[in-house]
Amino acid sequence: MKIDKYIAYSGYTSRRKACDLIDEKRVQLNGKVATFSTKVKEGDVILIDGEELKAKPFVQTFIVYNKPKGIVCTTEKIEGNIVDAIGHDQKIYPVGRLDKDSEGLILLTNQGELIDKIANAAHGHEKEYIVTLNLPVRKQFLNEIAAGIEIQGEKTKACAVSLEPNAKRIFRITLTQGLNRQIRRMCTAYDYQVIKLQRVRVMNIELGKLKPGEWRDLTKEELDILMSQLN
Repeated sequence: MKIDKYIAYSGYTSRRKACDLIDEKRVQLNGKVATFSTKVKEGDVILIDGEELKAKPFVQTFIVYNKPKGIVCTTEKIEGNIVDAIGHDQKIYPVGRLDKDSEGLILLTNQGELIDKIANAAHGHEKEYIVTLNLPVRKQFLNEIAAGIEIQGEKTKACAVSLEPNAKRIFRITLTQGLNRQIRRMCTAYDYQVIKLQRVRVMNIELGKLKPGEWRDLTKEELDILMSQLN
């Protein structure tokens, strides 16, 4: 395994920061300064700033988290970051993102090769949201955003939308696209203000009864179905 990847898997820091450490010649492998081509084998000794790196055992991890409003989907060490909020013992990364003011389901994993397969909009995977507006939802609005509208010079893809039962200001929308702040911009185009934006499903994974701030491991059945959709 390349040394930058090994450092990231160890839980010491992110892979990008590991590359910075290597570039700054702060990493040694068996007494020699490491380079980007250095590979780690069992029994190798890695020093970072003169201190030995003790790697955590790598356990494949895939969790679903109910992100509260205010948590930031980043691994950067800033206040309110999602990694510190969860406090998992593995080095996990968010699969895609939810903006700071949005809440609900987000997946996290330490299997980096799967992140793009799920999050990249080019793959067309479904993401479902419940949206609460400041005003009653008009049928024309639902019909037009379902067909696709122009936002910031790009037309949104056709999507499934429906008014929530017994609710005048709440609708449900399923996207296969990931334009920046797409739902908020679609609503703004019709002079609506989004009061609450909650993601409730990604592909076959549902939020269910998970409370804000709580997380759980994916079940074997969930993971099997998810993987079958990625192949």
